[in-house]
Amino acid sequence: MPVPNEISFDSEAAPHAADLYDYAGIAETIGGLEAVTEADIARYHEQGFIAVRDAFTPEEIQVAFDGLNHLIAGRVPEFQNIQFRHDTRGKLDGLSFDERLDSVRRLLYFVDYEPRLKAIAHKPQLLALIEKLLDAPPVMFQDMALIKPPQGREKPWHQDHAYFELTPETRVVGVWIALDPAGVENGCMRVMPGWHRRGGFPHFQIRDLQICDSEMEGLIEHRVAAPLPPGGCLIFDSYIPHGTPSNFTSSRRRALQFHYKPAGAQTITPEQRVAIWGGENQGIAC
Repeated sequence: MPVPNEISFDSEAAPHAADLYDYAGIAETIGGLEAVTEADIARYHEQGFIAVRDAFTPEEIQVAFDGLNHLIAGRVPEFQNIQFRHDTRGKLDGLSFDERLDSVRRLLYFVDYEPRLKAIAHKPQLLALIEKLLDAPPVMFQDMALIKPPQGREKPWHQDHAYFELTPETRVVGVWIALDPAGVENGCMRVMPGWHRRGGFPHFQIRDLQICDSEMEGLIEHRVAAPLPPGGCLIFDSYIPHGTPSNFTSSRRRALQFHYKPAGAQTITPEQRVAIWGGENQGIAC
């Protein structure tokens, strides 16, 4: 399947319930990739995630910023996989770099254009841990940069597996890496510990491809927030429901996200994915 490579724009943000991302606790963190123990791995399988601080050094994070800025500034003309805010359509050529940076929503499929970012995704210590979690050699198959500028919009509750053309039983590990401080006010991850074991939820195209808000409302006691310092990462199962609220601060919240599958994982067609995950196809209304 060819990888798309084109500039795109997101849709206009829509309102949601004020408490949709409220939480009851804060995720504990582990001090470095090498510090992850067998007990932590067991907790990953039980809870659906682990949070690791100091997974990447300040030097590695600076290198990641340099690589991202190189792409956002248009220094690699053949790379076009940048999604901008809907209100910048027709205005990009007149923006300064900082204005352009705060207009970006995400970058996709960039590792083959930016070796500095590819090196982050293939850090040996990270791959060694993911191999333990998958119990198989990992293959990185999706790369994204998630840019949440001041007042940047939410990413609604969802399960990442709903986006993948992989069989439902394929085990997938996601890695979300904080480049800026990711706090509870500027849009750090919220997750539902243990809910990856509840299977797949129907997804609908509403504000994004997402779980219905009604399924997630009133569940504050089931949610935890996962604030991370720069260089920290959240490692999570592709079935765990998660989302990030809007950024209500004056600080940027930039992150990298990579997904890894076992070597030899079986694929499905886009039509099969929609039939499995699309609520409308199951006769369900949102």
